[in-house]
Amino acid sequence: MHERFSRVWICKGFGRATTGADPAELGRTVIAAYLAGRSTQGQAFRVVVRTDDGSQCVITPGQLAGPGWKAEPAICQALPAYLRNALA
Repeated sequence: MHERFSRVWICKGFGRATTGADPAELGRTVIAAYLAGRSTQGQAFRVVVRTDDGSQCVITPGQLAGPGWKAEPAICQALPAYLRNALA
């Protein structure tokens, strides 16, 4: 996918992870990490978490937790390094 404001191409999929975490919490963690330090003006983002049982959870920036929210360490370990580092 091409981000027109930053003029870079990004992967549409962040990959697969094995975790027992709540899908909604995993989605919030991924989108929070991806948006950390980025300008989102004029752009729409969403994270789709698909589980092994075929269900899915869609998270948008409007569903992020409040300012005191911290990502669970177990969920962070399931993220790619560049997303995990964005939350540090």
